[in-house]
Amino acid sequence: MNYRHIYHAGNFADVLKHAVLTRLIVYLQRKDKAFRVLDTHAGIGLYDLEADEAARTGEWLGGIARLEAAELPADAAALLAPYRAVVQGLNEGGPLSRYPGSPALVRALLRPQDRLSAIELHPADAATLAAHFAGDRQVRVTALDGWLALKSQLPPKERRGIVLVDPPFEVPGEYPRLVEGLVEAHRRFAGGLFCLWYPKKAGAPVAAFHKALAASGIGRILCAELDIKDEAEGAGLSGCGLILVNPPFVLEDELAILLPVLAEVLGQDRHAGHALFWLSAGA
Repeated sequence: MNYRHIYHAGNFADVLKHAVLTRLIVYLQRKDKAFRVLDTHAGIGLYDLEADEAARTGEWLGGIARLEAAELPADAAALLAPYRAVVQGLNEGGPLSRYPGSPALVRALLRPQDRLSAIELHPADAATLAAHFAGDRQVRVTALDGWLALKSQLPPKERRGIVLVDPPFEVPGEYPRLVEGLVEAHRRFAGGLFCLWYPKKAGAPVAAFHKALAASGIGRILCAELDIKDEAEGAGLSGCGLILVNPPFVLEDELAILLPVLAEVLGQDRHAGHALFWLSAGA
């Protein structure tokens, strides 16, 4: 519960996660029927990139700042346009000084009929998040352990939506816990779109994590990974991945366009790269 995302806001991992989250929302908006987004580890919603914490790490300079400065291929630029429009809107067309966490990004994209359930355990962050959305009838903020939310908040009454699980990975056992949480959540909301984030770094049990997911009995699990450097080079993240359950039929093709571009723009050495593969392709 000590994790504070302000140190990492707008970094390469946020860019991947938020770009894909935006594509999921755009897909659900193809139908008029309402949907709900459940964000299990929501943070404070909006981040000041000029704050001491963000300036101390400067991670956003290797993430959203690089993306905004890059000349993108037309197809990738079109897919990233809704995400980048939210970021640019927050900064009113000026230099980057604010970055939307997933709750602020989702809220900016919701239609009047859609809803957001934002869950945050950290007391101070939950209070900040609640204050940010005070009076907003489309957003419900709950101070709760995100893992418990996968049981208590599903299925949503709309019976249609996205479940974003982005844990801090600050304690041992988070990879198995992510598998267990997904299995329970999928049992309750089998038709939902699930987006689960995980870190890649030296010694991380990613292979075992993938194996457990493949053996979970859940069908249609797509994995998207972005590597920005050699994992043997020092501490910190070398990359990250997204587990996507019930991905929209268009998402695999969209990721095939986006991932190489993000690897090129955000990569820090010759080991930068990407991967896109199915862990389970069953129905």
